[in-house]
Amino acid sequence: MSRHSSFGGSGKIKTKRNVLKRFERIDTLKKAGKWKEGDRVLGLPKTRVD
Repeated sequence: MSRHSSFGGSGKIKTKRNVLKRFERIDTLKKAGKWKEGDRVLGLPKTRVD
């Protein structure tokens, strides 16, 4: 049985995501110096995707 082309594959070019996961947002904020250990993880400020 074959897979439908909409499922994609490993050889397909990845598109740029426009939403970051929480740990990626924290990493971005750490680099900018806007987040320190002990800050709340919920309600993070908006960050731009590089």
